[in-house]
Amino acid sequence: MLNILFVTDFVCPYCLVAKVALEEALKETEIEAQIRIQALELTPEPKKRVDVCHDEERRKRYQVLVAPAKSLGLDMKLPPSVCPRPYTRLAFEGLFFAREKGLAEKYTDLVYRAYFEKELDIGETDVLCGLAEQAGLDVAEFRHALDVETYTAGVKAEVEDSRSVLKVTGVPSIYLNGEKIAVEEYTKEEMVRILQEGQIAAAKGMCCGLDGCG
Repeated sequence: MLNILFVTDFVCPYCLVAKVALEEALKETEIEAQIRIQALELTPEPKKRVDVCHDEERRKRYQVLVAPAKSLGLDMKLPPSVCPRPYTRLAFEGLFFAREKGLAEKYTDLVYRAYFEKELDIGETDVLCGLAEQAGLDVAEFRHALDVETYTAGVKAEVEDSRSVLKVTGVPSIYLNGEKIAVEEYTKEEMVRILQEGQIAAAKGMCCGLDGCG
């Protein structure tokens, strides 16, 4: 069993493409693996939210993802028209709830796609409750967990682990059995090569840095 740690933020476009490419590569290679999503908020509260909608430099950098996203069947908006970019703490608190119910994978995929494909504000509780329902979660329980901050401390601790223990400098940061891999092309073919041949190194391709810049 291959253990994969995937450090991410739901508002990082590179993360969604890398995750789908990795999942498709695992299917093709028939490698048995367990992917664990770990939180790293690019813009933790109360830091000022980032305006990605009017950032032409960021938009240009995102273009490296257009071809890989299309090949993976992703209809991504680069960037989405949610301005400013949402905080993601609540979305990660929802992930903690989904983990306990065994639906983390489905919930995670819905959150990514809600933001990048449907251009929904994933910082809003009502939006997240809608995604929770689609994932098969009990909406009343889910909403209550967010309202009373059941998982707030857990999310903050996980983010701090990503920053201070793993010392992540950009997302996605992907670890295969504890070893960080390099991702440059964000394609299924690249992920297949990594899984079969190994490509252990510091990431060289585009990513979202901790200052929120793509």
